Amino acid sequence: MATDISSASPTSTDTPGAGRRRLPPELSILGVMIGMLLLFEVLGWIFVGQSFIANPLRLKIMILQESEIGIIAVGVTQVIILAGIDLSSGSVVGMTAMIAASLAQAADAPHAVYPSLLGLNPVIPVAAGLACGLVVGLINGSLIAYTRIPAFIATLGMMVSARGVANWYTNGQPIGNLSDEFAEIGAGWWPVIIFLGVAFVFHIALRYTRYGKFTYAIGANPLAARVSGINVERHLIVVYTIAGLLSGLSGIVHTARAISGQAGVGAGFELDAIAAAVIGGTSLSGGVGRMTGTVIGAIILGILTSGFTFLNVDAHYQEIIKGGVIIAAVVADQYRQRRRKGA
Repeated sequence: MATDISSASPTSTDTPGAGRRRLPPELSILGVMIGMLLLFEVLGWIFVGQSFIANPLRLKIMILQESEIGIIAVGVTQVIILAGIDLSSGSVVGMTAMIAASLAQAADAPHAVYPSLLGLNPVIPVAAGLACGLVVGLINGSLIAYTRIPAFIATLGMMVSARGVANWYTNGQPIGNLSDEFAEIGAGWWPVIIFLGVAFVFHIALRYTRYGKFTYAIGANPLAARVSGINVERHLIVVYTIAGLLSGLSGIVHTARAISGQAGVGAGFELDAIAAAVIGGTSLSGGVGRMTGTVIGAIILGILTSGFTFLNVDAHYQEIIKGGVIIAAVVADQYRQRRRKGA
């Protein structure tokens, strides 16, 4: 007899213990974010003699930078809820950045990758970048679903291959002189709007559609999901394809902001995206996670980076501390899992 999953929801996986009501996990994560802001504010006055919070330009730059990570994190969150992992997203950003930039050069660009394709409508480089990300995600999902290759290995291989394509495309040379129309995508608050729009769409999809129910069901118990009639392989491909598509979108946004394409861009983005998801409460064991938590997790990472830069902390120490925060988030996730199983 097939198992009915029609009532499955992310809230049911996040609430351990019958009859006990708990505060939404986002509230505790939000508390961490507020506490971190206040900590950097106090440290700023003590060591720098300035306010961390009262500088609008600093906060704007922080939010804009984390929007690119956040777009990737939206896709990575869904992959992790599915009990998977995607290590290729940062390299996909670099690859799509180069491809989109090569098709977004202005009509009067002196050093053109494709001289006959100068001055194209910005829709074309955007579509090309999204298509590249989609294809990479489709390959990742197909390898994992049909060859049974562990997600870690499949996406690690793609991470190396996509970075190789990015460097091969123009021998590692940057691409500049992009059109003003294309650059408008990364102007002003558009990156933030795109990030929050994407997060909202998939928040709705995860919580209120069959897509979300299937994702949580497979992440919690793939065998039970298969018995209940879910086409697990097909759904895996869909989720990884979406993750690749969003990585491509992040590459386009970054290229438009920088008004140039760089082969090395996106290095380490995959780790920051995973960290944002885990800090936001997404369980590496699968079946648990919310998009709202991921948004807050991305902001927390931005506060960390911006705060340490504000305090003139050496970049090497920043990486060490960030790694410690990621480990702490994973330890907290394991603690929550043990409590949930023991409840």
